[in-house]
Amino acid sequence: MIKRLISFLIIIFVLVHCKNKNEKPVISTTVDSTERTIKKPVNNCTNIEFENTSNTIHIIVALCDNKYQGIIPVPEKIGNGQDPKNNLYWGTAYGIKSYFRRSPNWTLKHAKQVDSIILERIIFKHKTKDYTIVADAYDGKYIKNATETFLRSSAGIEKDIININKDTIGIKGNSNLVAYIGHDGLMDFQLNEKFINTDHKKRDVIILACYSKNYFQPHLEKANVNPLVWTTGLMAPEAYTIHDAIEGYINKESNEAIILRAAKAYNRYQKCGLQASKRLLVSE
Repeated sequence: MIKRLISFLIIIFVLVHCKNKNEKPVISTTVDSTERTIKKPVNNCTNIEFENTSNTIHIIVALCDNKYQGIIPVPEKIGNGQDPKNNLYWGTAYGIKSYFRRSPNWTLKHAKQVDSIILERIIFKHKTKDYTIVADAYDGKYIKNATETFLRSSAGIEKDIININKDTIGIKGNSNLVAYIGHDGLMDFQLNEKFINTDHKKRDVIILACYSKNYFQPHLEKANVNPLVWTTGLMAPEAYTIHDAIEGYINKESNEAIILRAAKAYNRYQKCGLQASKRLLVSE
């Protein structure tokens, strides 16, 4: 009975992103001619060049938010976008912080609030390989900021560094892999920008959000990215999917092998069938 109840709750959470699951998303295939071309930092974003001595993965998480995002409301406690500790995508069992903290492969090295927008930044080190994960929990109210930062970082427009003890770590566009986790805010708002890569570096990206390929692809056409995992439908962007995808990534597996890892993880928790998971989670 308990297992059935848990399965039922998980199925409900799969649908938290979209208000009408039967409504086909409007897919933009062209960019409005009024959009600005961004080839240098804007809106006070940083562009600090830095060559990492270790491999960095930057995960940008827009906290689940009943009030400020166009989602089907989840229970109030886990849908408070200003409370990372209890948030669905951060502090709950399958949130980024909690899930990676339990992982036998990663060690939590740092956790601290950055500012009023990034409510917590955590840093994990892989136990056997030279990889670092930096994950930022964005206040759910600022999902647009999180989306813009992800896109600028993917294109190499926005770059930054952080200092932890005696170590300097490159983040955003200085990362090897940039990921976005959360509601697909592009369903709710438009971005008046183009994200054009000018440093000729190809970055790997993972985007776990509903219909992320449909909505993010037009913005990444000139960003020079390698999409490892993005989605073709409704999904629950919980941590197990990106956790297993990253394991394949740091083992230098092919995109196809990484997708298979992600699909197996998603099916293991969502019980939707491996073939359905492989149709949902795709690469290029």
